[in-house]
Order: sequence, then structure tokens, then C-alpha cells
Amino acid sequence: MRDNGPVTSATQQPETPAAATPPRLIATDLDGTLLRDDKSLSPRTVAALAAAEEAGIEVFFVTGRPARWMDVVSDHVHGHGLAICGNGAAVVDLHGGPGSHRFVKVRELPHKNALAAVQLLRDAAPGTVYAVEQTYGFNQEPAYPKLHMEIPDTLAPAEELLSPDSRTLAEPVLKILAYHPELDPDAFLTVARLAIGDRANVTRSSPSALLEISGPEVSKASTLALCCAERGISHEEVVAFGDMPNDVEMLTWAGRSYAMGNAHPDVLAAASGSTVANNDDGVAVVIEQLLNGRL
Repeated sequence: MRDNGPVTSATQQPETPAAATPPRLIATDLDGTLLRDDKSLSPRTVAALAAAEEAGIEVFFVTGRPARWMDVVSDHVHGHGLAICGNGAAVVDLHGGPGSHRFVKVRELPHKNALAAVQLLRDAAPGTVYAVEQTYGFNQEPAYPKLHMEIPDTLAPAEELLSPDSRTLAEPVLKILAYHPELDPDAFLTVARLAIGDRANVTRSSPSALLEISGPEVSKASTLALCCAERGISHEEVVAFGDMPNDVEMLTWAGRSYAMGNAHPDVLAAASGSTVANNDDGVAVVIEQLLNGRL
């Protein structure tokens, strides 16, 4: 648990000083958090998001998804139109709709860091295969599994994709995806963090052994903090929701945070409160109680 109070349910008053601070921004993960398992938004959740915006509380979607996968929520970004994608690697204006998004801020993974991470993890965990996520492009190694339901632009070894003369380097690299067919997901994350060190930020959001490697100090939390600073919003005025290890930094940073009922143990330990599972509209449950003054 965090030091600022016990884990609570959404039906209890959180025992934390931040609870007295009126929220100005809600930051929510998507998969496993705001979205149901079928990747839909329930009518109750849609209504809760709209009510929060109407009450003057900004809602930011903060996700590991690339911008091209944001059509599921692009109708619900309201006035500001912004979302944080790629685990903090990009701030995207979704007003244009699918395929017409605009990158407002890009926090890329430097090519030399990306190449070093690939080589170090290949040595530490033989059998690892890679994909390279860029602002618009997606490239992968031939052995990388079809995890993302999309056709890659290029098939080549990661070292070739990241070489100085590669044509793929015309676009910024947002993150490297590393998959291992045999290792336990949490064990793979530990191995990768030890091997890569501070050359990149390593996390995961998938139930499989799939890691997401971003630029040094790039995370959901650090990019959310930048967006809040631009708006004069303090971390005490932020309420955050998440379910997987890539949400831990954001949940720790926010003044109030809620782990979903389906959350990873590390997320339950990081959050200052808890709510019911994503399939039970856990985010909406909290938003409704915030707006009714019961939290």
C-alpha cells in the first residue's frame, strides 16, 4: 500500500489528505480499466465521463495504445481532444478522428538507446523477439507473433530496423515491444529492467510476456505531469485509474488513485484506493461518487 492511506473501495471515504482537494483532472487507463473486456465503453461509463467534463473536470485517456488504436474512445475526448498514448511517448489530438490524429508532443526513444536495449535484452533473455512502434509506422521481426491484429510495414531484424541507415528511422521511435514465448511475464520484466538499466524505461501491460520499452524517464506519469503543469493543475488535483504495471507510476503520482478490482498486485499496492472491476464499470462508480460529493 502507499504511505498516504489504506486501500479503500469506491464505496468508502479514502483516508487520505488528498480526498479534501477537489479534482480538476481524471486520468484513466483504457484496456482493463475504462474499457470492458470486449473493448467497449458501457453507457454508464460514457455518461460518467460526460458528467465529469460538464462539471469542469478534464478527462485524459492515458494508455499504452498507439494513436491509431484510439478510435474506440475518440468520440469521448470532449473539448480538449487530447490523449496520452504509447505509455507517455506521445500526446495526441484525436479531433480529426481515426487516421487523422495530430501529434502534439513526442517523447521518443533515442535510436542508440533502442538498439542498446535490444542487444542487452537479447543477451539476457535469449529467444526474445521485437517490434518497433513509431509515430505512424509499425515494424517487426519475422518471428514476432501476431499480437496486434495489424500488418507490419517492414519485416526485418530489430538491429536492422534500428540501424543508422534504416529508412524506418525517418520517424521517431515511440517504443520497442519485446516478446518472449516462454518466460513468466513478471520475471521477464525483472530481467529486462536489470539488463537495460537507465537506458530506457521498461514496463508491461499485457497478460503475456510482452514488454514495452520507452525512452529514459518516459512514462504515463511523467507525461501526465507535463500536461498538468501546462494547465496549472497539481498532482493533488488528479484522480487516476489503472490495472497493470505500466500504470504504477501514474497511480503513485496522482493525489488520489484507484486500482481496478481486476488489477495486478503491484497496482493494488501502488494505489491509494480501489474500485470494482472494469467489467463492472469501476471507473464510472468512482466518478459518480466524486460528482455526488461522497468521495
